[in-house]
Amino acid sequence: MAKVPPAGTHLCALDDIDVPGAKGFTFGDGRERFDMFIVRTQTDCVAYVNACPHAFTPLETFTDRFLTRNKDQILCTTHGALFNLDDGFCTSGPCAGKSLVAIPIETTDGQVTIASA
Repeated sequence: MAKVPPAGTHLCALDDIDVPGAKGFTFGDGRERFDMFIVRTQTDCVAYVNACPHAFTPLETFTDRFLTRNKDQILCTTHGALFNLDDGFCTSGPCAGKSLVAIPIETTDGQVTIASA
């Protein structure tokens, strides 16, 4: 079963993510594959497992396209579920009331890494 990479794993430079924007990451393959993404807003960066709580499918259809056109919500392109950027809570769609699984991250000297839980 795939799991979150260990604390300290380097993800990217903060400047690699648009404001607002999102960027996906894949670790491993096959049964050990782990997909996640980072959302960057004007004030923060948060990370989530790249799996809709409704169907457990990846949220994006196209690489790094996790946000709505207005870039104000996360969009699951499979069934149209919408999630808050800051907490991953589903506000609309078949999984309304559920949340994306958050992953702890930290930014130090412009570099984003997995943080300790």
